[in-house]
Amino acid sequence: MTEDAADLATLADFERIDIRAGTIVAAEAFPEARKPAFKLTIDFGPVIGIRKSSAQITTHYQPSTLVGRQVCAVVNFPPRQIGPFRSDVLTLGLADGSGGIRLIGADAAVPNGSRLS
Repeated sequence: MTEDAADLATLADFERIDIRAGTIVAAEAFPEARKPAFKLTIDFGPVIGIRKSSAQITTHYQPSTLVGRQVCAVVNFPPRQIGPFRSDVLTLGLADGSGGIRLIGADAAVPNGSRLS
């Protein structure tokens, strides 16, 4: 990867992205999605509230193991319509060596709605 000055982000760019912690309160299969995915319902606390997300995380997770898990998500992107489902937030993860996605979260519990800083 080359670092062209035009490609470098500024601190102001980073500060515009609102990444928050939330707890998954419901997860279910999303059979209508083109790629295997789950529908997630995530609680971001009293200020942001409950939001929904479509997440392609079926390689390493099952809906029953996701409930209660804290994750990080971008909460200020515009909603996306994915088939019959409206995804309000972008749940964050990293691809492992096999292409499966591993969710990103804090290494210890934090209040729902905590902002990444």
